[in-house]
Amino acid sequence: MPREITAFSNPLVKRVRSLRDKRHRREEGKFIAEGLRILTEAQESGRLPRHLFYAAEGAGHARLQALAAATEAAGGEAILTTEDILHKLSGKDNPQAVLGVFEAFDTALERIDRSAASIWIVAQSLRDPGNLGTILRTGDAVGAGGLILVDECVDPFSVEAVRASMGALFTQAIAQATWTDFLRWLRSGPGQLVGLSLRADADYRAADYRTPAFLLVGNEARGLPPEYETACDLRVKLPMRGRADSLNAAVATAVLAYEVLARQA
Repeated sequence: MPREITAFSNPLVKRVRSLRDKRHRREEGKFIAEGLRILTEAQESGRLPRHLFYAAEGAGHARLQALAAATEAAGGEAILTTEDILHKLSGKDNPQAVLGVFEAFDTALERIDRSAASIWIVAQSLRDPGNLGTILRTGDAVGAGGLILVDECVDPFSVEAVRASMGALFTQAIAQATWTDFLRWLRSGPGQLVGLSLRADADYRAADYRTPAFLLVGNEARGLPPEYETACDLRVKLPMRGRADSLNAAVATAVLAYEVLARQA
């Protein structure tokens, strides 16, 4: 049976609300995911929340009832609450009817099995949580193994990034590493490092891709540092016919990922 919480002063409410802050997420080792669709993706990927908050208005939904039962069966806690408290927890004016608190994933580079997929996405100094979430969705769509975040990137467990991933956070492996550590790991086994760069000579549609392909995209404003480009096995560019000098990082990643996928078909 779900526990009922209706007081803003409840200690658990305060702890969960604090997870909107990166420092508290790291200290607690937990993060927030919102919405029945995203939480269903998590369940189907084998992950259930430690705490499941939902409002009375949605309590009769069959999928939500099943999710609550599965959460409790796995040792988690289902909590019936109010829309006002859900608003406080999510920070949204119109919060989703359900919110889950999950254990953060292990993001050590060593847990990545490069043989698990023919495409991997690597992002360097990515700053926008919407871009990160969209790149995760692209990775899921093309059957990539996951996303490797190099250097200081936006937190993949932020509320905004999780929301933008639309559940792909739970289907894609995620690792974090410095450039030096990533490059050492990459060179210890098979893998072609493909860098996206306006300074490249090769058109992305004419390049020779090998597997597994690690698709490297740089910071939204600066792109890849020159020394990172030099380390790539292959550098490609997307044609720019208009006045804009670059594409959004997530869009460019998607264009390249689908081209590589098409070559592997």
